[in-house]
Amino acid sequence: MPFLIKDSGPFAQGVRFALGSRSIQGVAAEVDHEMMVRFRAAGLVAIGQSTAPEFGLNFATEPVRTGPTRNPWDLGRGVGGSSGGAAALVAAGAVPLAHANDAAGSIRVPAACCGLVGLKPSRGRTPNGPLAGEAAFGLIGEFALTRSVRDAAHLLDAVGAPSVGEKYTLPAPATSFARTIQQDPGRLRVALMRRAWSGVPVDAQMAAAAEAVARTLEWIGHAVLEDAPVLDPEDILEAEMLGVFATGTALLRAPRRPDPTRLEAVSRAVLAETANASALDVAAAIDAQHRVTRSIGVFLGRYNLLVTPTLAQLPPRHGTLDYNAPGHTARSWIGRILEFGPFTAPFNISGHPAISLPLGPSREGLPVGVQLVAAYGRDDLLLQVAGRPAGAGDALGRPAAADPRRPGLSAFRTATVTPPDNWSRCAGHNCPKREQL
Repeated sequence: MPFLIKDSGPFAQGVRFALGSRSIQGVAAEVDHEMMVRFRAAGLVAIGQSTAPEFGLNFATEPVRTGPTRNPWDLGRGVGGSSGGAAALVAAGAVPLAHANDAAGSIRVPAACCGLVGLKPSRGRTPNGPLAGEAAFGLIGEFALTRSVRDAAHLLDAVGAPSVGEKYTLPAPATSFARTIQQDPGRLRVALMRRAWSGVPVDAQMAAAAEAVARTLEWIGHAVLEDAPVLDPEDILEAEMLGVFATGTALLRAPRRPDPTRLEAVSRAVLAETANASALDVAAAIDAQHRVTRSIGVFLGRYNLLVTPTLAQLPPRHGTLDYNAPGHTARSWIGRILEFGPFTAPFNISGHPAISLPLGPSREGLPVGVQLVAAYGRDDLLLQVAGRPAGAGDALGRPAAADPRRPGLSAFRTATVTPPDNWSRCAGHNCPKREQL
């Protein structure tokens, strides 16, 4: 089965990567990431590499290196980030699924923008090795973007085995995820959240979509209350600085540091602030991570599911989230992107599983995403509820990408990274030397 890998770092042995940056050239992965090993074993064949914003620190995929990745639903709007190239190509029908990862919403945000299913598994469900025992202090989870809940379940069965020797690992489920989605979850306690912790405005269509999912769950027999974990938005921002420090540290410790004159503005701030950070700054961020994790853990001890909008706003026009705009600190930039996507990051901080489901369309004809969150390790419950018929011959996570109004691949242009000369050896098949989709 053809699929794409994300330009988010060393992933496939011998394949060059750039992390969406003009400053990184000619660097190739020395070994396969453990996820790549599992993708190969599952029969997936990489045919290219999808675009990503510089260093993955954006909810828009518009790096200077490649220009904007366009949304097949509306070419003037963004695809989200940081797994934006993956989302665009799956939504356009170029591939059935694509590798993605998520440190603050980078699977779920593009899924919501492009009408896809975006599952961020529980921390420890998928591997980070062999080069890392944890990624970004546990914030990053590896998986994929898919068109259906069923595809997500089958793929998680293929790649979600326990990881030996890593800091976080989960036991294999007693029943396969694919079989689980056919089972009745029983009567659940469901919380509905429509307002962001930070108080940023939430588009009425986003809130209404979350409420519609909650009311559907209530109609089929679950108990639904409006409630939310009590979180300090400053703790969310502080804990997400762990991802900034991890990114900056990796670049500063690299054998060859990136050329600062070829970095985008926020990346220069990230490197400068990381170089000046102390152990006290990291400790403060870890303390904030613990506070967020405890509050969410206690809340999901009272409820089986939390339902939220995935995003606060519709997919934005290109240039709205400008990573190259001067004047941002690393912290102010993270705050800026969390205004657009305020609901996703807490569950990277805590490690809980979360899934964005395609609902909608909006009045503008754009996809709308709704997020479900479950207790730690209950990826099975998310897939079970998302994939189970909602009582009218349909599932909550019906694939908006199948909408007949969606433009096909020929209707837009999305850049992917050109494979190196030895791509066929690395990907395990003979593919064209140049992949420009």
